[in-house]
Amino acid sequence: MPQAVATRYARALVEAVLNPAAALEPKLAAEELHSFQEMLAGGSELRNVLLSPAVTASRTRAVVAKFAEMMPLSRIVRNFLYVLIDRRRILILDEIVDAYGVILDERLGVVRADVKSARPLSGEQQSALQVELSRISGKEVRCNYAVDEDLLGGVVAKIGSTIYDGSVRAQLNTLKQRLTSR
Repeated sequence: MPQAVATRYARALVEAVLNPAAALEPKLAAEELHSFQEMLAGGSELRNVLLSPAVTASRTRAVVAKFAEMMPLSRIVRNFLYVLIDRRRILILDEIVDAYGVILDERLGVVRADVKSARPLSGEQQSALQVELSRISGKEVRCNYAVDEDLLGGVVAKIGSTIYDGSVRAQLNTLKQRLTSR
């Protein structure tokens, strides 16, 4: 249930940010949300104030307003945080931020790829892989890289439900099938 609620709030924020009258770059809104999220994760006192049911919504809003001035936060993101506070949904901010990124990418025609490799890829390798995945999918691709020590070598990329397996193990299995079928 929290994921469905988070998606609903994230979708509302995407709609507000993509509204031509918003005058806020969607990526800037994402950066502001991430900054606030990091600040919330880093400060246990702030987290306690924002999450405590004993603290009134108006006091919590005042705290967020102070931080909004310091960071600075745009009017849309600040008001969005106020809505989360008023509805006691600030607890699911992490899920909302994740859902915001996914929904925004969908709306902008960007697909996400989960890429696993045997060891960390260099910046040049990451760029080349991203270009190739964009060419294959026909869309802009945003990659999330991870190291999978179970891989012997190569790369496995997953876009949606499609898996592109360029691992050494897959290549060895293909070679084995060819040799045994002859």
